[in-house]
Amino acid sequence: MSMVNPEDRRGPISSLLQNNNVLGFLFMLPAAVFLVCFLTYPLGLGVWLGFTDTRIGRDGIFIGLENYQFLMDDGVFWLSVFNTILYTSVASVLKFALGLWLAMLLNQHLPFKSFFRAIVLLPWVVPTVLSALAFWWIYDSQFSIISWSLMQLGLISGPINFLGDPINARISVIVANVWRGIPFVAISLLAGLQTIPASLQEAASLDGATSWQRFRYVTLPMLTPIIAVVMTFSVLFTFTDFQLIYVLTKGGPVNATHLMATLSFQRGIPGGQLGEGAAIAVAMVPFLLGAIMFSFFGLQRRKWQQGGQD
Repeated sequence: MSMVNPEDRRGPISSLLQNNNVLGFLFMLPAAVFLVCFLTYPLGLGVWLGFTDTRIGRDGIFIGLENYQFLMDDGVFWLSVFNTILYTSVASVLKFALGLWLAMLLNQHLPFKSFFRAIVLLPWVVPTVLSALAFWWIYDSQFSIISWSLMQLGLISGPINFLGDPINARISVIVANVWRGIPFVAISLLAGLQTIPASLQEAASLDGATSWQRFRYVTLPMLTPIIAVVMTFSVLFTFTDFQLIYVLTKGGPVNATHLMATLSFQRGIPGGQLGEGAAIAVAMVPFLLGAIMFSFFGLQRRKWQQGGQD
């Protein structure tokens, strides 16, 4: 009497479920459906609207590249591009520099360091609108605590017009964005710092390396993958910032703080020009792809320390 192998009795479904590739696909399928419904479809619709003259309350017709041709000659659009690049560049650099400094400080053996790490997260976890409203009061032309303090010290003679002057408004919104973004950078880099073996730092110290040399040749190379990922997300968050700007200035004064995201909203919703607003949103894509490529090449330049080779 021959014995039947239990594996031979398995049906086709059981056999498929034993395949890791099939099982992985099944686990990813719900997320893929979610992304298609709530990301791919709206993105595709936005791209299509950019090629039409659709307005609120009226279906549009296909007009080709007319919206983009109009934007090429639109001074406000190019001003928003300049503002977006300036805002993103300055804010991202400041968030990285201050976040790295804060991460290295929190990585030291400090008393109550767990408490300080929790406190650092507060600006990040507070809703953006609430943060923007707080800064709106801080920057108020009549009741600003900054202006009051400087006047009490005799450093200025009158209140500072933070949000009514183009230069001051740009500086003010960048400061607000940096305040909100530092915790994300700091905590992420702190997590990376804690993965660096202490033996490497000790070996460098025994070899006579200074603090700067240990940072330059030990810490920084090991942090490169984390920095690439963190800065990519930081740039993406900053480039697409909308709530902070819209609550504080709504793009003013005289379009001085209009970003591409806020201009797209203004043209598309209050202005009713859905096609033009969608075209501005689509014009943001090349910049976002550039940020993603920055992350990709940063990761390729130095692989993660767990078994990776340059």
